[in-house]
Amino acid sequence: MAYWLMKSEPSVYSIEDLERAGTDAWDGVRNYQARNYLRAMRRGDRAFFYHSNCPEPAVTGIMEIVREAYPDPTALDPASPYHDPRSTPDRPRWSAVDVRFVERLPHPVPLAAIKADPALAELPLVRRGNRLSVMPVTAAQWRRILELAGA
Repeated sequence: MAYWLMKSEPSVYSIEDLERAGTDAWDGVRNYQARNYLRAMRRGDRAFFYHSNCPEPAVTGIMEIVREAYPDPTALDPASPYHDPRSTPDRPRWSAVDVRFVERLPHPVPLAAIKADPALAELPLVRRGNRLSVMPVTAAQWRRILELAGA
């Protein structure tokens, strides 16, 4: 099993939205490296749900990958804000995965706590200039974030 961190702005899609949905598509990713990470995901992998671009960015919950990468339908939809006219059904440029809500963390782990923890210094989230919305997490980093969450 691999571990990931996936960012979403809570005003767009939050952990509460995923909890209500149960299972949903993780789509709209428009960065090639983040897309490649989506394509590397396998069923059963776990991901942290991270609230970004909000007053207190934090890891808020856990989700499971339940469907591996497939062409992102929002790229082909002219009405979608994620539409990409260069993406075609024969040559899709972007991918999505389906995720299932697992749980909210007992205590969200704020970005400030992650940055302050030496065990998480190599987490891509805290590396200068890294703005990826999808990134890998090592098993040790996963365990440490769970400890900080009181899980």
